[in-house]
Amino acid sequence: MNRKSAYNNKELNNNKMSFTEHCNEIFNQAIRDYHVKDDVDTPISNPYDRDSIENRLYLKCWIDTVQWHYEDLIRDPHINPVDGMNLKHRIDRSNQDRTDLVEQIDSYFRQLFSDVTPLPDATINTESPAWAIDRLSILALKIYHMREQTERTDATPEHIARCKDKLAVLIEQQKDLSTAIDQLLDDIKAGRKYMKVYRQMKMYNDPATNPVLYKK
Repeated sequence: MNRKSAYNNKELNNNKMSFTEHCNEIFNQAIRDYHVKDDVDTPISNPYDRDSIENRLYLKCWIDTVQWHYEDLIRDPHINPVDGMNLKHRIDRSNQDRTDLVEQIDSYFRQLFSDVTPLPDATINTESPAWAIDRLSILALKIYHMREQTERTDATPEHIARCKDKLAVLIEQQKDLSTAIDQLLDDIKAGRKYMKVYRQMKMYNDPATNPVLYKK
């Protein structure tokens, strides 16, 4: 059975955990689910209601996780050129899916805070909430895979020590980014900041703006 959303109203502060704690919980779940088979062709089994923010967060991290492993595969120096080109196309499609999903998550926040009137001195943030959450999803992946490196039995003690140091930095970065996102959401809710979302305009994906495509 699909799970209901815990964040389907405007009272974020009524929940026991912060929004980013909820995000990180879902991201970790998606990463664990993927690594059950650890195969880029594994179909997703999203456990959340289609219209919930949790569904979008789980899908976001699943896409990021699959793409993480695409990026590993395409760096094989012995990859067959045809396989490599096919994989490059899959990465391109994944990047577009990721961008589309970030915009969906921002649409959720715009609706969530639609009745907030910004204060006269309200300021704009350097990035929208969803693009910050995009970075949080990638951080969850970095932490998972860096932790894997610290647990290797076939690596040198020096490698393990370096990876432990990097893992500590990543965990600190995750904590700081989570705090910053929660503060941003609080500021938007209180009218201290306002959202302004620019849709991505990737010209190379558009046959009308990529000269390689429209000149053919």
